[in-house]
Amino acid sequence: MLNLDLQRFGVPFRRTSKTKKRMRRTHLKKEAGEVLKCSKCGAPIRPHRACTKCGNYKNKEVIKTDKEEA
Repeated sequence: MLNLDLQRFGVPFRRTSKTKKRMRRTHLKKEAGEVLKCSKCGAPIRPHRACTKCGNYKNKEVIKTDKEEA
């Protein structure tokens, strides 16, 4: 005898509408990253990264640059 009882998981009663789906996902959007200023030259940098203009990280020169902008 064939056992046709295949659905052993929750099946939605109705299709989820676009509005309900989008309302549920509103908090999943990306946020803009934080931008700080370099303490030496004032250039915008991301946190925990060396400055691309002057090469400083935590007030120490970690990247040698050809021309320094002060």
